[in-house]
Amino acid sequence: RAEKTEVLSDDLLQIERRMELVRLVSHNTHKRLVSCLQGQLGTDTEKRHRKLPLTTLSQTMQESGGLLGEESLIGRMMDACGEAESRLASELMQYEVQIERDILDPLNQLAEIEIPNILKLRKQLAKLVLDYDSAKTRWYQATKSNNQAMAARVDSLKDEMDEALNKVEICKDQLSADLYNFASKDGDYAHYYVMLLEAQADYHRRSLAALEAAIPTIQIQQDSWTEKPAFGTALEEHLKRSNREIALPIEACVMMLLETGMKEEGLFRIAAGASKLKKLKAALDCSTSQLEEFYSDPHAVAGALKSYLRELPEPLMTFGLYDEWTQASNVPDPDKRLQALWVTCDSMPKTHKANLRYLVKFLAKLAQDSDANKMTPSNIAIVLGPNLLWAKTEGTLAEMAAATSVHVVAIIEPIIQHADWFFPEEVDFNVSGMFSMPTHPATPDSEPSLDRKRPGSQAGQDGDSLTPRKDRYLSRPNLSLWQESRGPVVSALYVVADESVTVTETPTEDCPSPDFKAAP
Repeated sequence: RAEKTEVLSDDLLQIERRMELVRLVSHNTHKRLVSCLQGQLGTDTEKRHRKLPLTTLSQTMQESGGLLGEESLIGRMMDACGEAESRLASELMQYEVQIERDILDPLNQLAEIEIPNILKLRKQLAKLVLDYDSAKTRWYQATKSNNQAMAARVDSLKDEMDEALNKVEICKDQLSADLYNFASKDGDYAHYYVMLLEAQADYHRRSLAALEAAIPTIQIQQDSWTEKPAFGTALEEHLKRSNREIALPIEACVMMLLETGMKEEGLFRIAAGASKLKKLKAALDCSTSQLEEFYSDPHAVAGALKSYLRELPEPLMTFGLYDEWTQASNVPDPDKRLQALWVTCDSMPKTHKANLRYLVKFLAKLAQDSDANKMTPSNIAIVLGPNLLWAKTEGTLAEMAAATSVHVVAIIEPIIQHADWFFPEEVDFNVSGMFSMPTHPATPDSEPSLDRKRPGSQAGQDGDSLTPRKDRYLSRPNLSLWQESRGPVVSALYVVADESVTVTETPTEDCPSPDFKAAP
């Protein structure tokens, strides 16, 4: 390569090499596939049908059958075969139109536009690296020079070097995101060839049995190694495809934050750089294990975690339980409110409950460092709650956040406050074993003497076992929510999917509002 310094990681260099090969094979496949077609590319269907050899054969056979007449067996057969050939010509025309639309055009787009654009960005990065190396050399020579004129230029040369380095970082982040996106779409590109076989199976009906035997085998092999991107994929599907208990973005982000983000002020509230966040999301979608560079940017990690939760087709706390969560948060009595929240939590689907438990345990650990990071359970609930639960209604995400945010905070805050009561089991955050153990010290149980009984977990002597009993919690006055009857008081700016909405409820005189301050 032309540049002196290699700024891309090994996995990115490997993706780049594979990308150049994909371009070559896509170009060759496109060229050979075009030569297999009998129609003219880019023409309308009527003209294409008329120019097909099968259409000419059909017309000749039907005309010949008409000359021989109905009395001739040969004539009747030629006429019938001519009609069959006409139907075959129609099938062939539709098949070739489908091939051009679904396979040839995407292959051409990939080989002639998408990959060349990435390679163009790679060349731009190489030029910027050369500029940086040159600026660095000039600065270094100036610092070592005894020439006063050269020494006077040290500061300006340092600024030039820093500016050149900044340009390199921006270009590198964009190129890295493009390369990771390319790698994450590997299955989509491979699917073009499966679609070709499927189209051929539809056209070659007499050979359908043999083709159907081959296509499922190819499809199974593809599904066995292709993992859809985690972002935007249903939780159950992602866990099934990846054979995981905890979603990869959740575990990866939690492990990185445990290492470097627990003392970071305003975590989940301060926005990260767009290019760094895009790069991290693309890396997680690609399931890369090289995430070391992101440990130094906990706000990008927190932003990726929020994005994953927000982009789930169904919220982590589920659409089906939205009404139950809301009703539980509106129970006037604080002890019964906690019981109602626990009952709803206990009825969550297994996968959703496991991931919520994992996340809540982490958020409770984060809140224990609130003196440093300023993220109390109230503040965490305000900024993260709308990404955990929202109503299944029409409208923008911002409108949904406005409609549900007050209820959501009333649900999330007590769950974080009493995480060890809702989920008494210990959590091994490195559940998959993929990450190094965090050096952040373990936090003690905030309520070691808390009664571990749950509503309906054991039959009481004075009532049915399925009826939540308030007297189990009256001995724990600190379980009460900080507002008796109206739920939490919220005044905050929510940023959801690039849309902002302000939600305000005026606190009563005897109920202090949370100390969260919205980011400008």
